[in-house]
Amino acid sequence: MYLKSLKLINFKNWEQLELDFNDKLNCLVGPNGSGKTNVLDAIHYLSVCKSYFNPVDVQNIRDEEGFFVAEGDFDKNGSDYHIYCGVKKGQKKIFRKNKKDYKKLAEHIGQFPTVVISPYDRDLITEGSDVRRRFMDTVISQSDSVYLDHLMRYNKALQQRNALLKFFAANHRFDEENLSIYDHKLDEHAPYIFQRRKEFGEVLSGKMEYYYELISSGREQTEVRYTSQLEEIPLKELLQKNQDKDRLSQYTGFGIHKDDLEFRINGKGLKKFGSQGQQKSFLIALKLAQYDFLARKQGEKPILLLDDIFDKLDEERVERLVKLVHDESFGQIFITDTHPERTEQLIQKISASYRLFEVKHGEVVV
Repeated sequence: MYLKSLKLINFKNWEQLELDFNDKLNCLVGPNGSGKTNVLDAIHYLSVCKSYFNPVDVQNIRDEEGFFVAEGDFDKNGSDYHIYCGVKKGQKKIFRKNKKDYKKLAEHIGQFPTVVISPYDRDLITEGSDVRRRFMDTVISQSDSVYLDHLMRYNKALQQRNALLKFFAANHRFDEENLSIYDHKLDEHAPYIFQRRKEFGEVLSGKMEYYYELISSGREQTEVRYTSQLEEIPLKELLQKNQDKDRLSQYTGFGIHKDDLEFRINGKGLKKFGSQGQQKSFLIALKLAQYDFLARKQGEKPILLLDDIFDKLDEERVERLVKLVHDESFGQIFITDTHPERTEQLIQKISASYRLFEVKHGEVVV
């Protein structure tokens, strides 16, 4: 699978853009703020129906405009697919495949998988558990539509249960039977989500060490550990046991919405004990393990988007990384960089087939 062409209108800084791509390696070079990353983000939009960097659709519309359009032509197993995404202020987002509207955006997730490696990924280490859960959910949903359905239903039931707890507090009353309806709904969907996340954590941890060593030549031991309250006790029992706490806080404080991923290096927490170089290498190894997970689950090589990788690694490690992802195990790759000469020298070293786009202030020179 690969992206043959991309067309943008009023997307972020791009008033209008049309590009045709190499089926293996594509490099976008130019100064910061020129729009390189926005091209990668548009590709992510066409894959998972949303921005990688800003989840609010209307905020991705170019200044002073009322809409944006992103279109892409994909080749998948020799068949052509045209994907259309349209966002207009005050209206519902439109997503089409071959001119046919999706009834639900969830139907599109996973058909054209992508993996992004970006400086923003540092949030996975520095921010709270909600960022790491979102990472898990985005990856697993691209390979398992049943998981996505369970997740959406769980989140809806969770919102309803929380609203009911607030209603009880505001009206100084409590109805255990009514609350148990939502306990049952949550318990319907939690076991499936728990099992898929547990499997995902095991796969990631198994692949992490392999990729970490290839990128860094380091001898450190790396580990990704999935943690969940459901490891010790079923959800329905957990909710019943902590009902008084939930009534007091007016919030469901227990369940799979509290799950997390622990990142460790040499048995210690990565955030506290990992050096900057170790953290950068860890994140890239994590994303390559994610790539491997999707490729195996989908039987399809995702598109790999490497945003500003020189910000994350020294030139030697970047060369090692690009050599790694240019082999037959990986599919189409997009790279952004601020230095054209550095990128061309790197590509020449690995003798890669490629296309280079020079981006300057909303314009592209091929």
